[in-house]
Amino acid sequence: MELKPILKKMLELEASDLHLKVGTPPTIRINGELTSFGTDPLTRDDLRETASSLMTKDQQSRFLEEKELDFGLGVPGVSRFRVNIYIQRGSIGIAIRPISREIKTIKELNLPSILEEMALAIRGLILVTGTTGSGKSTTLASMLEYLNKNKRKHIITIEDPIEYLLSDKKSIISQREIGTDTKSFRSSLRHVLRQDPDIIMIGEIRDIETMETALKAADTGHLVFSTLHTLNAPETINRIITFFPPYQHQHIRVLLSSVIKGIISLRLLPRKDGTGRIPATEILVSTPTIREYLLDEAKTRQILDTIREGEQYHMHSFDQSVMKLYKEGIIDFETALENVNNPDEFKMRLKGIEQSSKRW
Repeated sequence: MELKPILKKMLELEASDLHLKVGTPPTIRINGELTSFGTDPLTRDDLRETASSLMTKDQQSRFLEEKELDFGLGVPGVSRFRVNIYIQRGSIGIAIRPISREIKTIKELNLPSILEEMALAIRGLILVTGTTGSGKSTTLASMLEYLNKNKRKHIITIEDPIEYLLSDKKSIISQREIGTDTKSFRSSLRHVLRQDPDIIMIGEIRDIETMETALKAADTGHLVFSTLHTLNAPETINRIITFFPPYQHQHIRVLLSSVIKGIISLRLLPRKDGTGRIPATEILVSTPTIREYLLDEAKTRQILDTIREGEQYHMHSFDQSVMKLYKEGIIDFETALENVNNPDEFKMRLKGIEQSSKRW
């Protein structure tokens, strides 16, 4: 199988993902929808030879040991890609995602301008959340690039794998890849505070030790960026707290209330005109009320209401973001209804029925 022509065609069609699997033709995802690319199903030999050609000998050894592998790949004359090779039903599967060489600005990504203000925070913790493929890495790269252009700082990133390649502008940037430059998130984070960072970007928080280090770094005067696979701000807060045993929960609430600067949650929705996707967002900004509600378990459930009513702080909920996109004619009614948290209330709001004082 000649992979390079497929990757080129994938970029021409602006596909977000390529899936290679035994017994199925190459499959690409365009605007969130999967479609077959070609007609000939792939064989075990196709996948074995393709996987071998993509990996170095060291990566092949790691794959044989762990049965799956994430890495970045630059294809000369084509682009850079994020590759995941895994085993399914005893055969190899491959998922490939293109990474743009150009880092788009926050404005070009149609993200709220408050992200620029967050990126220039002096210290604290900023989390970008969402499902796989919702734009977390792209958003983080855009925020780091904005910081890179505007501040003289030392930025250290710890990624698995490195996706966007950042070059020094006003800041100096050290990018470290798991498996190549460091053994693991844990081992890298044990030493990162001795490397004189101003800003630390952790590609993903996966365990209690990583979370603990992120909170500690933010508490000791660093600005920390990271991602979580959570759907919205309240779920993100609950996930952070439940990383830890119950006897630590109140301590973590106190720590989180002092370091959190913002939570940006993302969902990519198909545009009505079929020209691609646009992000719907939920934005939490640290305010005195948010910090108070973080401290008290009984009040934490009121955080979503505070987000809805926090327009003066540039906060908004997913439902408010989806409503705005629908009213502007960017997404259609079915897409809006599928992506709001409360479809019934959404429909009533469209009919002008006010059920509460919350802003939409």
